[in-house]
Amino acid sequence: MRIADGKEGDSDLSAPQTIATTVYLKLRDDILNGVLKSGSKVRVDWVVEYYEAGASPVREALTRLATEGLLDHRDQRGFSVKPVSAHELDELTRTRCWVEEMGLRQSIGNRNLQWEEQVVLALHRLTRASCHIIEKPSSIDAEWEKHHGAFHRALIAGCGSNRLIRFSDQLADQLYRYRILAKSDEASPRDCLEEHRLIAESALDGDADRAVSVLVNHYEKSAALCAGRFRLSNGFQN
Repeated sequence: MRIADGKEGDSDLSAPQTIATTVYLKLRDDILNGVLKSGSKVRVDWVVEYYEAGASPVREALTRLATEGLLDHRDQRGFSVKPVSAHELDELTRTRCWVEEMGLRQSIGNRNLQWEEQVVLALHRLTRASCHIIEKPSSIDAEWEKHHGAFHRALIAGCGSNRLIRFSDQLADQLYRYRILAKSDEASPRDCLEEHRLIAESALDGDADRAVSVLVNHYEKSAALCAGRFRLSNGFQN
C-alpha cells in the first residue's frame, strides 16, 4: 500500500511528519520482529521504493530509529540494523533494571487507588493472555506481548516522570527484539506468570525492596535465557 507520493508543494503542511511517522512505525516493527535482519544495510533508496514514501520523511524516520538505538548510522556508509551482541544485551538489561528500579520505587511511594487498579487490571489481562498461550502457543503471541508490555508499563506509571517512562519504553523495545530473535520452539523452564504475580503482589503491598528484587531477577532471567539461546545458535554477531 502506498504511503504517500512525497511531492513538494502539498497543501497539507503536516503531511511530511505524518508520512515520516508512518515509515518510522513500519520500519520499527520490521526491525523489532526480525523482518529486517540484524546487521543488514537499510538504504534510503530501498526504503523509498519499498514503503513508497518520499526521501525526506524516510531520512527522518531512519534518523529517529538510529537515535533510539535500533539502527547504526555511519558517515559514508549509511544506515544498518544494529547487530546483536552479548555486550549490548547485558548493557540493555542492566540499564533497564536501573531505570525501572527508580520508576517502580517512585510509583510505590506515590501509590494511590488509580495506580493500584491499573496494576491489578494489567496483571489480570496478562493472566488471561497467558492462559490462551497455553491453549494455543503459536497464535496468541502478539496478544500476550501487548499485555506483557502494558503490565510492565503500569508498574512504573505512577513515577511522575514521562521521560523515564519513554526511556523505559525504548529499552523494552530493544530487549523485545532480542527475545524475538532468540525465540525457540522449546518450552521455557520458567513460570513467567508467577514471576509477574510476585512483582505485582510486592508492589501492591508497598514492599519496594522486594518488588525491585523480583523485577530485577525477572529481567536477568530473561537476559540469561536469550544469551544461552544465542550462544547455542551462534547468533551473536560481535
